[in-house]
Amino acid sequence: MDGVEVGPVLSLDMLSADGVRDGLGTALIGQTVFYWRSVGSTNEEARRLAGRGAPEGTLVLADHQTAGRGRLGRRWEAPPGSSLLVSVILRPHLAAPQIHRLTMIAGLAMAEAIEAETGLSVTLKWPNDLLIGEAKVGGILAEAALVGDRVEYAVVGLGLNVNLDPAQLPGPLLVTATSLSQALGRRVARRPLLQTFLRALERRYRQLQAGVSPHQEWVSRLAMLGQPVVVAVGEEVLEGLAEGVDEDGALLLRLADGSLRVVVAGDVVSVRRRVASLP
Repeated sequence: MDGVEVGPVLSLDMLSADGVRDGLGTALIGQTVFYWRSVGSTNEEARRLAGRGAPEGTLVLADHQTAGRGRLGRRWEAPPGSSLLVSVILRPHLAAPQIHRLTMIAGLAMAEAIEAETGLSVTLKWPNDLLIGEAKVGGILAEAALVGDRVEYAVVGLGLNVNLDPAQLPGPLLVTATSLSQALGRRVARRPLLQTFLRALERRYRQLQAGVSPHQEWVSRLAMLGQPVVVAVGEEVLEGLAEGVDEDGALLLRLADGSLRVVVAGDVVSVRRRVASLP
């Protein structure tokens, strides 16, 4: 059949259910895959499937989202075929306050995958962003259905700018955005990156289920600890020193009056870097 020759990077950039499973090597995550060229939201589809009894580890994957969501109801914008847009159904042994541990392991797994596949250095920004330098390259949205104070199922969604020119994004950006291709100056094959992420996520998820906390490793990746920060909590704006995060991911913010504020949900608006004084 006549056609256009497909180069190796372009071929590996193409996503499909069979392509993701081929050579994946996981026992749980990604063994069941639902793929759409375009869908409203991978998280919404995953929640619908989870409610109908989809097995743990089910992966929902799309090349484009028409109603992608980030935290606090924000839209996640990405041109078709430019990003990784994935959601994974999990059924963890967690209490409701521990749900952020899934965000931790997802962030660590994707940071590990990016570094393995591209050599780029990745840090994390509280509570759920992936950074290259000081620019956002991806974000995580974990949602859970609860029975009492226990998690019945959770959906961990991740959006990652892979082969995207941030200038293509519509409207003004709330944060500085980048992509893997922009940082590298070349295209990045999405399928091997996704498979490396899924393998890392499965390993970390099994450790979490066995009672191993990701807290210490997650803290070591956070870019703003020890720095003065401005944090938006709803309509309230707090300024203080980011002293640390607790086991369940809440930010420990030391305010100017010396009091310690535990921030469960919010956004770091800015980081004011400390400059060491010279002797």
